[in-house]
Amino acid sequence: MYLVLVNGVELFLLGRTLMRLGEAAMPQVEGAPAGSTRSVLIVLSDIVEHPDSAVGDIVRRTGLPQSQVSNAVARLRDAGSVVVEPDPADRRRVRVRQAPTVSARVAEVRTTSVDEVIAAAVGPARLSDVLAAIDLLGAQLPPGH
Repeated sequence: MYLVLVNGVELFLLGRTLMRLGEAAMPQVEGAPAGSTRSVLIVLSDIVEHPDSAVGDIVRRTGLPQSQVSNAVARLRDAGSVVVEPDPADRRRVRVRQAPTVSARVAEVRTTSVDEVIAAAVGPARLSDVLAAIDLLGAQLPPGH
């Protein structure tokens, strides 16, 4: 067992590396702009944590520009991942929540293996150790933690 002292910067950089590997492992949507996966995932995670949010609320919480949030919501709606309904308090706004059923896109993403991307990053000999470490982190630090 190693004693490792990790500071905030190292933890942040590890998170960015894991995000890049995750993005590389995602099945690509034809015609989607390069780099748009990250904003879609950020918006989706916010919607899951805060159901029935207005787009402006998502903008404030994520720090993304309104255009990116609106585009992400439209992509998620078109993929069947979220439901958009008029806000009963203000008909000019919409409320967004996760779809009650799993869309084909979500099913595709959930079944896509990361093994190839991780093996390319760390080498095939370390693949099982790194996957085990990621599983451990995922179990101890679930999304929204």
